[in-house]
Amino acid sequence: MEYTHLGRSGLSVSRLVLGTMNFGPETSEEDSFGIMDAAHEHGINFFDTANVYGWRKGEGVTENIVGRWFAQGGGRRERTVLATKLYGSMGDWPNETFLSALNIRRAADASLKRLRTDYIDLYQMHHVDRRTPWDEIWEAFSVLRQQGKVLYFGSSNFAGWHLAQAQEAARARHFLGLVSEQSIYNLLTRWIELEVLPAAREYGIGVIPWSPLHSGLLAGVLRKQREGGASRGVDERSAKRMERHRDAIESYEKFAAELGVDPADLGIAWLLHQDGVTAPIVGPRTLAQLEGSLRALEIRLDADTLTKLDEIFPPPGPNGAKPAPEAYAW
Repeated sequence: MEYTHLGRSGLSVSRLVLGTMNFGPETSEEDSFGIMDAAHEHGINFFDTANVYGWRKGEGVTENIVGRWFAQGGGRRERTVLATKLYGSMGDWPNETFLSALNIRRAADASLKRLRTDYIDLYQMHHVDRRTPWDEIWEAFSVLRQQGKVLYFGSSNFAGWHLAQAQEAARARHFLGLVSEQSIYNLLTRWIELEVLPAAREYGIGVIPWSPLHSGLLAGVLRKQREGGASRGVDERSAKRMERHRDAIESYEKFAAELGVDPADLGIAWLLHQDGVTAPIVGPRTLAQLEGSLRALEIRLDADTLTKLDEIFPPPGPNGAKPAPEAYAW
C-alpha cells in the first residue's frame, strides 16, 4: 500500500479510502466486518463514513456497524484513520441538521457514541451551510479539538470560494482549518478542476474524490451489459447518463481493453495521477470489489495515455486542461 499525507497535515493515510456507505443498506454487518478486516490486511488505514449513512433518520446505521467492528479490539481502532461527517438531518426537530454550534456539539457526541471511540480523526462538513457564520463553525470545532474529541477537520461538496472563505476565517483565528475536501470527481465529472482543485492545492487541502467511477458508468458498464452481467449502471438515472455519454464510454472501454486493464481500475488510476488528489473513495459492496480496486495502485499512466483520456473525456471549459479563469477566458 502507498501512503501520503492528508493535505498539508502530518497525518499519513492510504492512497485508497474505504467508503462505508453500503454497510447496512447493501452489505450485511458480517460482510462489512470482513471487508474492513481485509482493508487492514491490505494496508488501507483510511475509513470514511457519515452519521446519515444507512439512510434511516437518526439511527446512524453505518456508524453503528463500524463501532461494533472497532469494539472487537485487536488494534482495529488504533490502526484506522477514522473520518465521519455531519450536516444531514438526524431528526425532525430544529437544530438536528446543518452546522450550528449546537448541532456540531450534539452530532459529534452522538457519532462518538455510535462509533465506540473517544475521538474522531477527521470530522467533515458534509455540505456547506450558507446560513451559519464561519466564526460560529470554527469556534464550535475548536472546542471539539480542545476537548480531544476531534483531531482534524474537512469539508465536502464545497465550491472553491467556500474553501477560501473557510481557510481565511480559520487563519484569522490562528486555527489550522481544513485539511481535506471531499468532492465528486471522476473522468465524467471534472468540474472541480476549474476552481476547487486549484484552491485546494493553494491552501494545502487534500482532495478526496467520491464516486470515482460515476455510479458504475466507468466500471465497464457496456461490456457487462453485453455479457449479461449485473451492473450498478442500469437504474433509470444512470441509464439516462449512460445514453448521454455512450460514445465516450464506448471509446473508454475500448481504450482500457487496448491497455489491458479493467475500466474500473483505469478510472481510479487516473484519479491517483491527478495533482492534489490524496485518495479516491472506494465503496465496495463485496470483498471481491474491495480486492479488485487494489489493482489501480499498480497502474502507471504515461503522458500519452493521460492525453488520450483527456480526448475521450475533455476537461471542462473550452480551453482544455486549464484552471479558471483561463479555462474559459483568455
